[in-house]
Amino acid sequence: MCTLRAPLPRTVTEQARIAREPLSTVLVCEDEDALRELIRIALDGFDVIEAADGDTALERARRERPAVVLVDLMLPRTSGLDVIRTLKGDPATAGILVVVLSAWRESADEALAAGADSFVAKPFDPGDLRTLIEGMLTPP
Repeated sequence: MCTLRAPLPRTVTEQARIAREPLSTVLVCEDEDALRELIRIALDGFDVIEAADGDTALERARRERPAVVLVDLMLPRTSGLDVIRTLKGDPATAGILVVVLSAWRESADEALAAGADSFVAKPFDPGDLRTLIEGMLTPP
């Protein structure tokens, strides 16, 4: 199914310009380099920015205002739960969608109670993650 957000471009030049534009900005906060790379590949076409710890994630979210933050719960420095609470508690960042990625399935309720918009258990299918994010960003 294809959802059109705007009228189709009328010229080849306009089509090429739109094809080069990233879909949305996604901040990936994960301390494992290989997993950040896998997510970056799965989100090809999105403007993916990265953080390896909670403090950096908060700094980048405030500065760059991504549409979505993907956050692990077990992070160095500031925990993923604290990242969620801080983002959702600040009016300037409260509208950012937050998806938790965690191997700790029993933490789903706590993450959602902290303000996360979705929870994805590790291991996950990269295609399913992409579909989830696209769905969250597509207006109803």
